Amino acid sequence: MAEAFKFELVSPERLLVSEMVEAVTIPATEGEMTVMAKHAPVMTTVKPGVVTVKQASGGETRFVVFGGFADIVPEGCTLLAESAVAVADLDREELARRIQDAKEDVADAKDDESRTKAEELLSQLQTLQGALAA
Repeated sequence: MAEAFKFELVSPERLLVSEMVEAVTIPATEGEMTVMAKHAPVMTTVKPGVVTVKQASGGETRFVVFGGFADIVPEGCTLLAESAVAVADLDREELARRIQDAKEDVADAKDDESRTKAEELLSQLQTLQGALAA
């Protein structure tokens, strides 16, 4: 049995999770990463995706996050999300709306940098939509 550590998932609206867990899989900008107890200290940005939390009790919960950052230390992990919701509570229409907004941002981009950022977000949201449909 893996050692447990403190994990918190916080969005501007509320604290979604604050509990002892065995592992957390995060969609970091550099790639998916799994955090466990005594992980080396690191701070990373988080892209839109699914966070999987394996509770110390053996259960598993998944959350959709729309960006943010994670502060990881040997004693725990805090993920500050721009927006987050449990997969079970996800409003698929809201995700479709965010994708439509991102498409409009790509079309309305005034320069290459803005267009590149908008295209990246659109790609991440479409990937997330595909992952949730599977």
